[in-house]
Amino acid sequence: MAYIGAQPRLGNFQACDAITTSATTTFNLLVGGVAIFPQTAQHCLVSLNGVLQAPISSYTISGSTIIFAAALTTDDSIDFITILGDTLDLGVPSDDTVGAAQIKADLISGTTALAATPADTDELLLSDAGTLKRIDYSHIKSIKQIVNGNFGTEQNISNTSYADSAITLNITPASTSHKVLVIVAPNTDGYVNTSDHRQFYLQVLRASTVLMIKQIQIGAVKNPTNDYVYGSIDGTMVYLDSPSSTSELTYKVQAKVSNTANNCNVRFNGTSSAGHSTMTLIEVD
Repeated sequence: MAYIGAQPRLGNFQACDAITTSATTTFNLLVGGVAIFPQTAQHCLVSLNGVLQAPISSYTISGSTIIFAAALTTDDSIDFITILGDTLDLGVPSDDTVGAAQIKADLISGTTALAATPADTDELLLSDAGTLKRIDYSHIKSIKQIVNGNFGTEQNISNTSYADSAITLNITPASTSHKVLVIVAPNTDGYVNTSDHRQFYLQVLRASTVLMIKQIQIGAVKNPTNDYVYGSIDGTMVYLDSPSSTSELTYKVQAKVSNTANNCNVRFNGTSSAGHSTMTLIEVD
C-alpha cells in the first residue's frame, strides 16, 4: 500500500561522516560528503561521549540535520551516527553485501534473451579486472560497417598504363585504429586478335596508393569464328588495409594490358547479361 509522507528507507544502513562538535545544537548529517535524510529520529543510532542517546528526548531529526536537546561544546565527542532502514523488510541490500550465492542461477534465461543482433547503443556488463562495468555493443563488435557495390556496365581497357575501371567504392572509417577489408570480384576476361599471348593486369588502390596487383597471362589459338583469342581473368583480390584515417576513402580497380597490338583488351562484364563485378568494403576493429 502507498505511504502517507516520506516512504521508509529500506535496509541500506549507513554510517555518517565524522562530525566536529562546537557550541551549538544542530549538525549536518553527511555520508561520503553527501547530505543524508534519515526517516525519523528512531531510525538513527547516536552515540555521544560513549553513551547511546535516546531518540526524541536527546535529539531530533530535521531533514538532513540532527538537533540535540542541549548545546554541545568542543569537548563533546559524537562517536558515531548510524542511519537505519526499515528493519521489517529487506528492501535495498546494504552496500557490498550481495554475492554470487544471493543471485538465482536462472536469473538470465531464455525469457530475457535478445531476439536480434544488439543495437550499437545496447549495453553489456563485463568484468574489468574484477570490477563490474557496462559497455556499449558498438565498442566490442568486430565488424563496424559493410559497404557493397555492384557494377554491370561493359567496359574495355586497352592501355599499356593503368586506367580506372568503373569499379570504385567509398567508405568512412569510424576510428583511425580500424582496418578495411577490401574484397574485389571482377567479372573480367581478356582477348586479342591473334594467335599469341598477352599479359593482363589488374590492381586495387586506395586513392593513389596501390594495395595489390594481379597479373594473368592468356595465349592460345584463335577462335575460328571471329579470329580472337579469349581467356577468363581471375581477378579476385582480397586485401586487409590499415588506412589510419577517419576521412572518406575511395577504393578502386585499374587495369592495363602488356601490348595494345591486335586489339588487345581487358573487358569487364562482357555484355549486360554476362554478369556483374562487385567490390565489398568491410570496416573491422
